[in-house]
Amino acid sequence: MAIDQSRTSLRRFLQRLTADEETLEAESLQRESAKSGCMPAGLCMRGQVVTLTGRLKTVVYTPRTNLPTLEADLYDGSDVVTLVWLGRRHIAGIEPGRQLSARGRVAVRDDRKVIYNPYYELEATR
Repeated sequence: MAIDQSRTSLRRFLQRLTADEETLEAESLQRESAKSGCMPAGLCMRGQVVTLTGRLKTVVYTPRTNLPTLEADLYDGSDVVTLVWLGRRHIAGIEPGRQLSARGRVAVRDDRKVIYNPYYELEATR
């Protein structure tokens, strides 16, 4: 039994040594999401009210003809969900690299998961 555990831990150690940064970041974000009790973005389906936690990859202001829109891609290691704030040009603290939790109903736009006007909480910077 002890030999199997040492082989498993050695295998995990070697995988971490040879993995690229994206893989390690994804694993870290998935662990943090699981610890916080949030649903993985990869399992979210249209119509569900979910709480997600992750890191903002991109933040874009999109001027529309009749309604300005702020969009941010939230990545939790399993998938990306786009957070959309209608009527907003800027929100303090919403910037790439920032860690946050978001809650709202999942919709699908152009085959991508979207949450419109989510309730969100910024997490302390590390």
